[in-house]
Amino acid sequence: MFDTILVTGGCGFIGSCFVLQQMKQYPDIHLINLDALTYAGNPDNVKEVADDPRYTFVQADVADRPAVEAVFAQYHPTQVVHFAAESHVDRSIDGPDVFVRTNVLGTQVMLDVARKQWQQDACIDTARFLYISTDEVYGDLPLESTEKFIESSPIKPSSPYSVAKAAGDLMAQAYHRTYGMPTLITRSSNNYGPRQYPEKLIPLTIKKALAGEPIPVYGDGLNVRDWLYVEDNCRAIDLVLHQGTPGQVYNVGGNNELSNIDLIHLLLHALAQQTGNPEETYTRLITFVPDRLGHDRRYALDSGKLCSSLDWVAGSPFMESLAQSVSWLRGTS
Repeated sequence: MFDTILVTGGCGFIGSCFVLQQMKQYPDIHLINLDALTYAGNPDNVKEVADDPRYTFVQADVADRPAVEAVFAQYHPTQVVHFAAESHVDRSIDGPDVFVRTNVLGTQVMLDVARKQWQQDACIDTARFLYISTDEVYGDLPLESTEKFIESSPIKPSSPYSVAKAAGDLMAQAYHRTYGMPTLITRSSNNYGPRQYPEKLIPLTIKKALAGEPIPVYGDGLNVRDWLYVEDNCRAIDLVLHQGTPGQVYNVGGNNELSNIDLIHLLLHALAQQTGNPEETYTRLITFVPDRLGHDRRYALDSGKLCSSLDWVAGSPFMESLAQSVSWLRGTS
């Protein structure tokens, strides 16, 4: 008897890593990948499992209720991992509408359809719905602070993107309290690794450097982010899905806080080592540009709850995995 898991957004960056990990880790699984294949969704990200009989791809929009209902009625998944989201802050500033539709309405549709199907199938007590959130729902911290966000920290999102993610996050919590839905939430820091769409900082930096184009740096470059290797995040998501307590939130941080400008220099150093070119070939391309509107200064997560309750650690050495990411990005440019 196969367990059926529905992954939304499984052709995206983090979702595809999770799909590949699940297919490798669990032989008795039927995985349904529901993805709308918008600009950041790439079927090639999961091509190595595309022909596996345990894998099914469905192209659909999470906000399309009839399409989602059809998937639940046909496959009866008892586990849902909801990655699907619009995720780029700059795009949310330019056009918030699609972020509200996908991240808020899409999440509500997924929760509601799952609730009704699981009530009908009498499996709501054993089913699981995991909402993939972000550290950005907390807002930011002062640069001079040593504070880190814990799961009970107030939610104070800054951008249309993070507001939309926070709304989905709160919707999942509301469905647990109101309807008894077995929801769980992970909030992770900035991910990096293979298959990341090139609009994000790390792949954009490498792409620009290899092309000899200006590498844009917002403002003073001192905004701090905590970096988490995508495979470590997906291990955490798997643990929360199978061992987490419904109704709970789990922070997933990498404990690698760096300013944007320091990260860019590390990337360009790794690139110079791999190509044999002088580092100055790349660093001269760094170009400071006007700051992003409402740019958060610092993110930092305390992952103590996840580490202590589910025995998780972010095991990937930062510099090694960063260099591997640079190497992968070189191969795709």
